[in-house]
Amino acid sequence: MFAIVKTGGKQYRVAIGEQVAVERIGGEVGSEVTLTEVLAIGGENPIIGKPLVPEASIRARIVGQPRSSKVIVFKKKRRKNYRRKHGHRQELTVLSIAEINRGA
Repeated sequence: MFAIVKTGGKQYRVAIGEQVAVERIGGEVGSEVTLTEVLAIGGENPIIGKPLVPEASIRARIVGQPRSSKVIVFKKKRRKNYRRKHGHRQELTVLSIAEINRGA
């Protein structure tokens, strides 16, 4: 069984037992989180939300709070002596999916 869940403005496909890196979710490493914005649940009897599946939830455990690799943003205008260099590292949360609750 798998589910499509929305968190941090993005959509992720999750299944029980796998780990997924999502946008930063507040909480300590080892704590439990519940994701309630479930868009679809797949498997034997798929459920598609309109837009969300009612009363469905995903229970997950926070494994880590890393940061992604650095992305360099470099702007330049030729012949104008204009150069700007800026770096960005996105903060992530690694979740271990424990349970997919189908709801009603």
